[in-house]
This record gives sequence, structure tokens and C-alpha cells, in this order.
Amino acid sequence: MNICIIKLGALGDVVRTLPIAKAISDSHLGSKITWITKNKALDFLKNQPFISEAMQIPCQIKENFDILYNFDIEDEATSLADLIKAEKKFGFYKEAGFVQAFNLGAEYYLNTLFDDGIKKSNRKTYQEMMFMAAEMPYKNELVPLILSEQSKEYASDFVKANNLRTEKLIGIHFGASSRWPSKIWHKSNLKEFIGLAKQEGYEIMLFGGPNETAELKSLASEMSLCHNNPNNTNLEFASLVDKCSLMICSDSFALHISLALKKPTIALFFCTSPDEVEGYRLLKKIASPLIGEFFPERMDQYSEELVKSISASEVIAEVKNIIHRNK
Repeated sequence: MNICIIKLGALGDVVRTLPIAKAISDSHLGSKITWITKNKALDFLKNQPFISEAMQIPCQIKENFDILYNFDIEDEATSLADLIKAEKKFGFYKEAGFVQAFNLGAEYYLNTLFDDGIKKSNRKTYQEMMFMAAEMPYKNELVPLILSEQSKEYASDFVKANNLRTEKLIGIHFGASSRWPSKIWHKSNLKEFIGLAKQEGYEIMLFGGPNETAELKSLASEMSLCHNNPNNTNLEFASLVDKCSLMICSDSFALHISLALKKPTIALFFCTSPDEVEGYRLLKKIASPLIGEFFPERMDQYSEELVKSISASEVIAEVKNIIHRNK
């Protein structure tokens, strides 16, 4: 059987779509699975044994498929879904400028995107909703990331060069898309947490991407911390996360990387849904007491009161609990 999967979007969403792709492969043993994505996500796909071919857009697809699964609502994805020839199609396409569902199972996810009431009451994770779109049973599957030997060597050299003790190393990622300005913990709370963590004997590694370069370097210098190279490749970034004993982050790319590496993780939720994030029994979710005032109607607004509403003491208490349990 010839199967095509389309998932272009945010890197974190590509990572958390991996379990669906594996379930599709397991349900159609011996099938060829082609995954179409963006160039930046290829590293996460090319080593997965259940993916036969990973292609980047723009691309021309001339072959016919038995089944197409489009798990993306971006214009490029829905256009491809329309053009690709397949006997059966699941997921999303666009008609008259509006995103539509190929099948009944895909409609629920669309409803959460376009109806604030449904989004607020939703208790299904993203993975559950994508399994629904594929009309497959959800079994809480986790598909680990496969790191390259080169990226693992890079991370080992980084740890050695910075004299880090990985058994007490906490990674903190404080970046997020500018689309959600209140996703990121306030710097004063973050700095207070770092001080408390150092008092407890933990080591800290800061993580950020190209958009956080200046702030990352400034905070690392001020607090005498090491930090990743904000221009790390995806696999270098993931390999550094893999060296940490615990990750702290917002609802962001780093969260899905950490979980896919089976790392204990603490995620802070200020304006997005904790319920939509699958935790795999690895994740401690800390939601702001003010989240109900912002999610989902005011998700795109910045509030200093909101991003200060999770205390450093609450987070350090959870760190100690997790480290103690994992000894």
C-alpha cells in the first residue's frame, strides 16, 4: 500500500505527529509511507524506520496513493492535499477559502480552532484529535526521537567543555513564538528560580533559538550560566536537551522535544491549553491561576500580571519532587 502523510507546520507539531505516522504504519504493514514536510523538519523524520521517504516542499508529486492523511491546515498543505491523487483522503483541505474536513473524524479538531467555546471545553490532546482525524484508535503512544551520532558527540563535547554535571542539570527554554506574547515566564521570576535552583545545588543550561539570541546571551552572562548556540541544528538542540536531567519550558518546541526524548519535563501554561498537551506520564503541567481569563479569547495579548503569575517557589518545589522521585 502506498500512503502519503502531510505535516508541514511548527516543528513541535511535526514531532508530536510521529506517533500517528507509526500507528498508520503498524496498521498497514509493509506499506510505503511518504511524509511531506518543510526542510527544517527533515532531521526528525529521516531516521524513523516506519517512514520510507521524507520529502520537502516545494515538491511535485506525480505518483498516486492509496491513502492520503493531511494533518495540517496551512495553505501549502491543503493545496497539496487537493492536488495529490489518492483513493481515500483523511484530514483537511480548503474549499472556497475555508478549511474543510475530508472525513467526519477530522471535524472535531477544526471546531476547536474556530469555536472558542469548544476550544475552552476541549479536554482532548492534540494527538487524540489527530488520531480522530485519521480515524484510528488512540493508545497514548510515544515515538522517541532518533538522534544522530554526530549530534550526540556534539552534545557530549559541549557538556565536557562546560564542566557540567548532567545528573543535576536543569535545562530551561524560555523562547516561544511571537504569536503568543504571554507564553514566556517573566524574566524576574525566571531569575529568582535560577537563584533558588543554584542554592539547591542544581546546574542550569539556558536554551533559546535565533529569535532569543541577544536575550539568551545577556541572561547567561548576568547569571553566570552556559547556553546553547541559538543557531544549533534541530538535532544538536535535541541532543543538548537529552543531556539534561529535567527540562523547564513553556508550551513550545522544547516541550515536545523533551517529551520525545522521554525527559521529565515541567511546562508552564499561561495562555494556551494544558489539556491539549499529551504528557506521557513525564510531564508536570503548571497552569497560571489567571489562565481562564486569557484562554482562548485573549491568547494573543501580553499581560505582565499573567506572565508573573507562576511563582519561582512553586516551580522549584516541583523540580525537587521530580528529582527526588527519579533518584
